[in-house]
Amino acid sequence: MANQAITGQAISGQAISGHPILTHPLLSWTATGRWFYLAAAFAAMLLAVWLIDRHRRRRGTSRAEIAAVAVTGLWCLIGSANGSTSMLATLGEVARNLAWLMVVLNLFARDHRDETVAPVRPVLAALALVELFQIGLVMLTVRYAAFAAAVTTIGKVSDLFHLLTTTGALVLVHNLYVGAVAGQRSAVRWNCLALALIWGYDLNYYTIAYLGHAMPDELVVLRAAAQGLALVMVGVAARSGGSLRLSPSRAVAFQSLMLLIIGVYLIVMVGAAQSVAWAGGNTSELVQLGFAFGTTVVIIALVPSARLRRWLNVVLAKHFFQHRYDYRAEWLRFARTIGRANLNAPADSQAQPLHARVVQAVADITDSARGVLLVPGEGGGLVLASRWQWPTLDIPANAMAAAAVAFLERSGFIVDLDQVRRGTDHTGEATLMPAWMVDEDAVWVLVPLLHFERLVGLVVLGRPALVRELDWEDFDLLRVVGQQLASFLAEQSSHAALLEASRFDEFNRRIAFVMHDIKNLASQLALLARNAERHADNPEFRRDMLVTLRNSADKLNTLIARLSRYGAGSVPPGEPIDAAEVITAIATRCNVALGHPQVFAADAQPCRVIAARDTLDQVISHLVQNALDATEAQLGVMLRSRVVDGQGVIEVIDSGSGMSPEFVRNRLFTPFVSTKPGGFGIGAFEARELVHAMRGRLQVDSREGLGSRFTIHLPLAPDASDMPDPAVAPAPSVSHPATKVPVS
Repeated sequence: MANQAITGQAISGQAISGHPILTHPLLSWTATGRWFYLAAAFAAMLLAVWLIDRHRRRRGTSRAEIAAVAVTGLWCLIGSANGSTSMLATLGEVARNLAWLMVVLNLFARDHRDETVAPVRPVLAALALVELFQIGLVMLTVRYAAFAAAVTTIGKVSDLFHLLTTTGALVLVHNLYVGAVAGQRSAVRWNCLALALIWGYDLNYYTIAYLGHAMPDELVVLRAAAQGLALVMVGVAARSGGSLRLSPSRAVAFQSLMLLIIGVYLIVMVGAAQSVAWAGGNTSELVQLGFAFGTTVVIIALVPSARLRRWLNVVLAKHFFQHRYDYRAEWLRFARTIGRANLNAPADSQAQPLHARVVQAVADITDSARGVLLVPGEGGGLVLASRWQWPTLDIPANAMAAAAVAFLERSGFIVDLDQVRRGTDHTGEATLMPAWMVDEDAVWVLVPLLHFERLVGLVVLGRPALVRELDWEDFDLLRVVGQQLASFLAEQSSHAALLEASRFDEFNRRIAFVMHDIKNLASQLALLARNAERHADNPEFRRDMLVTLRNSADKLNTLIARLSRYGAGSVPPGEPIDAAEVITAIATRCNVALGHPQVFAADAQPCRVIAARDTLDQVISHLVQNALDATEAQLGVMLRSRVVDGQGVIEVIDSGSGMSPEFVRNRLFTPFVSTKPGGFGIGAFEARELVHAMRGRLQVDSREGLGSRFTIHLPLAPDASDMPDPAVAPAPSVSHPATKVPVS
């Protein structure tokens, strides 16, 4: 029994487990196979001698390659003498596979790049261990040689181990070749072809042996021919020489891992099905069908899972590579995201704004599916600038206080809110984070965008599908990307400022001519009035003419004053006035002009502020007119005045169509941009500038579909401290049936 196969192929002409005789006594094919193995052994010995000579002359041939060729020649010699299916040939094949696995490790280790592919050594060790199991199977075959059924079972197990070894080895060869730099693949091409030929033929050889319960002698002969051809390829590889430099990408490693998983899955499937068949019984076919159905359902459920793919990517990056990120791939993706609006969008679709692309560029790094961008607003805090795939996040008007902004500018700290929620406080960030961020569990990481130590934006990332703990590599990459994005935002702001300045310059040139003509007309009318006083004979006509001319002159002079009032210097000095009186007068005037009540000073509490009455009247009138334009006739506009936190507050509230955060941030206060037909586009800008000139500020809170609220903050008059604080004794609010609930 010493020359019997342990691959389940033949047992000396006996019947095995009811199967027909598995021997093929074709003497001619057997003799041909022995001659082929002898020729391959002779070629291997010649190649080994040549490689030894090259190694002595330092031509780049490794000891592992010489040993592999020599062991292959010895195995071919044993196959020629005892047959390729003998137990001694099986031991020789084990030595051959181990030697070629060492060659694979040597190829990976060239240029010291094996340290960047951490799993190469463990995978090779696992494959070597599986191959060493063949020695134990040979010993079991000798021990139970008298039992045909036992020998057949051992042969099946041996075939499965051979399939596992060849599958894993082919995956390594694939990764070895594809991971090499394109310009240097020629140095490893012939070695990879030789290894692929050896193990690829063995994969088919043992698959047929396992499934067919027999091995045709033709395939045994062709196996010897395949060994000879592989040795020729090794000689060509040694002749070509060259150096190898590996750079396996994440995609290549991921595909190789998936290929290995598929190979293991197929082997497990075959083994499980055969185990069920061995169990026998009337239900064996039903069990096989159920097993196949169940595994198919599991595969269909798991393969399309994005969560599974992300998990595999995380495991691959964590255990297979020294660095988590493929920086070349990350940089190319970053450049594509920032440099284009949307390549997949139709040509006539609206381009994605830069602010949204900034959020997407950061979110792609951490696999976050959504995020928002906050930018500096008035008062030193942060306000919402843009959303990316996150329309449901509720963000207050003042998203982050000035103290937190100063901390981020000073430290550049990337805040992991999960750590803040767990009570971890590294540099004092926990006490500065807004409550709405901490309370919203979907908010994950805050990435500051710093440009020359100035915070130009803050990216708020949503929680990804697969949450992991961020490490130093994540923080370094996010910090560098944040600096780059900050430069893009700063460049856009500078460009917008230059464009606005050029528009103002053009506007000023045009207005200069208009003002000159109006001044001339005003002078002519004033002269006419003086001449009429002197020469008119009809007293009644003279009086009417004087009234008309004087009114015209006053209107023209007022127009000149309003046209030239775009800076703080042209605003009259402030004086103590009651804001409640101003909004009450405006409401009365608007209702008279409309012919029905639509503007309501419903909560006009006494509020004495320092302001220019005419200027404040102009600002509120403009805001009321905009509110009326955005509100349906049956709905009202609310005016309120009160004292809050030592400041006078005037609110104009409507229930109109509302505005998006992007419009409020980027277009509402931009000069010469108007959504009204024929609009000049400077009304909102002028209103804000006039409020600033009175040492106040204008705040906007708007929701699409609900309405808008414009809030004017002005300094209180010195005697305003005696007025009651509405926070202590709030006055009852007055509503009107025609109005909706104000925006909160």
